[in-house]
Amino acid sequence: MFLLNDLRKPANFLVINHYNYNMSKGVTPQSKDYAAWYTDVIIKAGLADYGPVKGTMVIKPYGYALWENIKGALDAMLKATGHVNAYFPLFIPKSFFASEAEHVKGFAKECAVVTHHRLRATADGKDLEVDPDSKLEEEVIVRPTSETVIWSMYKKWIQSYRDLPLLINQWANVVRWEMRTRLFLRTTEFLWQEGHTAHETADEAEQETLKILEIYRQLAEDYLAMPVLTGLKTESEKFAGADKTYSIEAMMGDKRALQAGTSHNLGQNFAKAFDVTFQDRNNQKKYVYATSWGVSTRLVGAVVMAHGDDKGLRIPPKIAPVQIVVIPIVRSEEDQVKIKEYVDIFLGDLIDQGVRIEVDWSNNSPGFKFNEWEMKGVPIRLEVGMRDMSDEEVILVRRDNGEKQAVQVKELRNIIPKMLAEIQSSLLQQAKDFQHANTNSVDNYGDFKKIISNNGGYIRCGWDGTPETEDAIKNETKATIRCIPFDSDPSGLTCIYSGKEAQHEVVFSKAY
Repeated sequence: MFLLNDLRKPANFLVINHYNYNMSKGVTPQSKDYAAWYTDVIIKAGLADYGPVKGTMVIKPYGYALWENIKGALDAMLKATGHVNAYFPLFIPKSFFASEAEHVKGFAKECAVVTHHRLRATADGKDLEVDPDSKLEEEVIVRPTSETVIWSMYKKWIQSYRDLPLLINQWANVVRWEMRTRLFLRTTEFLWQEGHTAHETADEAEQETLKILEIYRQLAEDYLAMPVLTGLKTESEKFAGADKTYSIEAMMGDKRALQAGTSHNLGQNFAKAFDVTFQDRNNQKKYVYATSWGVSTRLVGAVVMAHGDDKGLRIPPKIAPVQIVVIPIVRSEEDQVKIKEYVDIFLGDLIDQGVRIEVDWSNNSPGFKFNEWEMKGVPIRLEVGMRDMSDEEVILVRRDNGEKQAVQVKELRNIIPKMLAEIQSSLLQQAKDFQHANTNSVDNYGDFKKIISNNGGYIRCGWDGTPETEDAIKNETKATIRCIPFDSDPSGLTCIYSGKEAQHEVVFSKAY
């Protein structure tokens, strides 16, 4: 069956408030202003809104349902590979960050710091102020990532090789005080999962890092219908404190790249910083090897930009909060009663199959409803009126390509799962075709600059492996090395910038 049991609900009707969107305004066309289009879709589709504190985001029920489906799919994959969930504190002692200087350097400018723990009323009683007597003995960092606090606990938990491997994941919120924010893509507070594992050997840690990268690839392609490049980050782009960072990179609708997930081999850096050792099989004291990895609510933004069009969202069925929206076409209360009885008969069969369905009984016009649910990206719209009922038919409209067809009610049980699977595959193939059409291989810097400035997309080319060349290209073109892909083949290539023999074939792009 196409649908996933872990995404099923006891009753597969999703209740969503029908906000009074002004659909007459539509959204800014992508071709006119892509950034404005993105924000319009997020707001009008009811995914999120701006929070009261600058840079924060309120995830609305529809957007959170989308995140829950992504989260559910990934959580199942992680558990299937032996990982378990736990939770660690939001507040981290400032001294912990001093233990891992290189790691801290990467987050220092983004850290939110708590210095006092209490407010008091002002003298006139009309306002609140920080109570100077409540100053903390040690300042506390609001979690930007959890390596330091987790490794302080691993020091207590790991004594012997028998305690390894330790495979822990947590679903949490983190705070990074971003200066330039964009809903879902970069906000001061966001939701994510962060995995932290400890191993006996360097080989085990490397295998874990690559295993997680493959899980992320599967999540992106099999569930989000979003093709990704997989590969190694350069030294300048890797995670602070890591030996190696691997990433999945996705192409968005404006041809920019989005780093959609990362998996880090931390070597023994954090183990040494927090003195996490174990007795090996030969009774020798050794430092453990570590990994960390994560994806975030950024993936919701990725779905918007990878598949959205000028009508709004197009959500892959596997992660769609609503897979079918039913639009009854009624002209009277008598029609409504008859159509409701008719709809209830065939909807029960689909719900038993695990299909997530919403029936829109709102008083809005059919045209308004069509526009609203197209904006929300529901994969299939099912229209039914009195004439359809008399013919024992319904009308199905696909969101991915707009195709409309009349279908016998008795065939819905067979047709719907097949159609949902087709839409899932269609969105993935469209995204693959777009990525392929906007990937170029070049051998001279003039063509490189022309493509980056005019068309954008991915550029595969040779690189001499030096940070000087990488920085020069970034400063001149704003393009960065997204990754050294696993199928990199530098043989016969020269560096696009220096003309020296290429050490790597890399993928450049402008990125979010």
